[in-house]
Amino acid sequence: MSLNLSSTFPLSVIAVTLISLTSPVAAKEPLKIDEIIQIKTTKTNSQLGDTSQILREQGVDFSAAGGVSAQPILNGMMGDRVKVSIDGAEPTASCANQMNPPLSYISASQVETSQVIAGISPVRMGGDNIAGVIHVDQINPEFSDQQPLSWSQGYLAAEYQSNASRWLTSAGAEWSSRTLNIKYQGAYEDAESYDDGNSKRVLDTLYRAQNHTLIGAWKSARQQLSLKISHQDIPFQGFANQYMDMTKNRSTGITARYQSKLNNNGEFQAQLNWQGVEHEMGFFTPEKTGMMPMVTDAEDFSYKLAWQWPVLNGGTFYAGQETLFYQLDDYWPALEASAMMGPDDYVNINDGERRRIAAYTELDWQLAQQWQFSSGIRLEQVHTDTGEVQPYNRMPMMGMPNADAAAADNFNASDRSQSDWLIDATFTSVYTINAEQSLELGIARKNRAPNLYERYSWGRGIMATTMIGWFGDANGYVGDPDLKPETAHTLSASYEYSSNNNWQVSVSPYYTKISDAIDADVIGQFNRAEVPAGQRNIMQIVNEDADLIGIDVNAQKVWNTSVFLGQLDLQGRVSYTRGERDSDNQPLYQIKPLNSQLILSQENGNWLQSLSWEWVDEKDRVDPRRLENETDSYHLVNWQGQYSWSQLTLSLAVTNLFDTFYRQPLGGVSIAQYKQTPEQGFNNIPGAGRSVNFGIRYSF
Repeated sequence: MSLNLSSTFPLSVIAVTLISLTSPVAAKEPLKIDEIIQIKTTKTNSQLGDTSQILREQGVDFSAAGGVSAQPILNGMMGDRVKVSIDGAEPTASCANQMNPPLSYISASQVETSQVIAGISPVRMGGDNIAGVIHVDQINPEFSDQQPLSWSQGYLAAEYQSNASRWLTSAGAEWSSRTLNIKYQGAYEDAESYDDGNSKRVLDTLYRAQNHTLIGAWKSARQQLSLKISHQDIPFQGFANQYMDMTKNRSTGITARYQSKLNNNGEFQAQLNWQGVEHEMGFFTPEKTGMMPMVTDAEDFSYKLAWQWPVLNGGTFYAGQETLFYQLDDYWPALEASAMMGPDDYVNINDGERRRIAAYTELDWQLAQQWQFSSGIRLEQVHTDTGEVQPYNRMPMMGMPNADAAAADNFNASDRSQSDWLIDATFTSVYTINAEQSLELGIARKNRAPNLYERYSWGRGIMATTMIGWFGDANGYVGDPDLKPETAHTLSASYEYSSNNNWQVSVSPYYTKISDAIDADVIGQFNRAEVPAGQRNIMQIVNEDADLIGIDVNAQKVWNTSVFLGQLDLQGRVSYTRGERDSDNQPLYQIKPLNSQLILSQENGNWLQSLSWEWVDEKDRVDPRRLENETDSYHLVNWQGQYSWSQLTLSLAVTNLFDTFYRQPLGGVSIAQYKQTPEQGFNNIPGAGRSVNFGIRYSF
């Protein structure tokens, strides 16, 4: 499959935008971007646990990682290809294994609203991504009618999950007045390693984490100022599909936001973001033993300026300028008396820098009553650089030349400073066929520049390469300073039908052509256990072309039944994605097979309950370069119920009701299990077995 859009598409979007600025249009009121491209904003229901639980309900898939560090997957693409924004800040995963992805810095109970825009996302919602945008908000101050600052509301919540003896707790308190709002939210989780459907312990899946935020806001008639201070502490988190574990992740972040109404009915927003991270990897549990410390210190700093004005008798024009700066130091301290890991520190990335400077414009407008349009263009420069590096030592290893010493010399002699220009352009139209039907069509060009680890991971030895990579495949990876940015051209459509008898159906196909996709080629092999099943590959990160095609089908039916049954809601979803490289038509890595979900919900007064059935087809299209495993088809059934009265809410749930054993198609392989039983090889991580969960929430 191929599609050549790169030569004409950016110019066509610029032309459409300029023409539209001078064209007469008719609309009664200014349109909002979410009305144009039908962005769904979901307000959370005070869930406990990690944020992935909320986003799964919005169609996001996740790869397996630590208990709070799963990475989102949109349209078959994961990692940095998905832009994650938390209150407008864009945290960077500061780890060679991406153990601290952006969503790990906020708990589900702290999320006020969330948005998921797969594929064609507005340029004002972020650049440097090709898969889509996930935006979660915690800053959402509510002011009262009283002048003095007084108590507004608070809550205490706790949940126990039998599988893994997992405890989740959270607390919140809020004070408000006409002009001030102060809010605190905290969350704590602690879990042992969980059991699979065969009642066997899934090694190295235990963790502990806590998150705290304090938010203050002030407003006047035309202005509002908000300040958020956040802190996270994760003392340990197991990663079954990595050679290392997390032994520390401590971060502090500050977000300051100023909003103002302009005299011409426009709006202005300025925002400053800073986050500092202290991250360490090593070993902490007998479930996966070893001895090797790794240390990462990083900082994210950014500012964002955004304007919007009503134009063209009903449209909205957006403009913005952003600068984002990221600094990273990654080194592996020497082990005393170790011949291999010493006497010097291994310097993996020395004063790495990644700077993004961007500007964008976007226009929403309505042409006649049935047509709505949105077009935008974003220009961005991404500059990366890093200092010189060093290996543990320069001694020959087992009579062989020191591969890391030679690689360090070559890396230090290379030109490491790189600058990339990214041009994002989008055009979306929505045609209202009639009162029940609408059709959305979109086309986009999106870009993503390589991250610091993709460019500057330089080691060539087995130990050095296996410390790099967030894919959970047990292979080793080598970066390339000359990597080009990925460029994705996406075509998408969505047909929606909503009838008066409470039926809703949507069908959304998409196609993405990626030029210079960042993938990997095999450059070597290794086998630490010297058993046939223990072979893994050393991979060189490279640019290749690739294609992805997929479709999502969603349906919902609501019945208002008898007084005894209350309201019934039936929801169904079917999703399919296929991805392959152009060079050899081999499958892309970690693509979820055909899957579906059916949920029957009941609401009757204070009682809520739901029964869900999930089916995932067998995974037989696998990436041979990464030695990806096939997985069997499986079914999962979950039930949950909730009863509320006054200020108290009680919940009961049973997940994996029939204790089904299955291996996660996006889970990667269990290195922890392999280290204990190497003769069994690298098998995909099993999913969790049955768990009975009890929860309570008290609001006051």
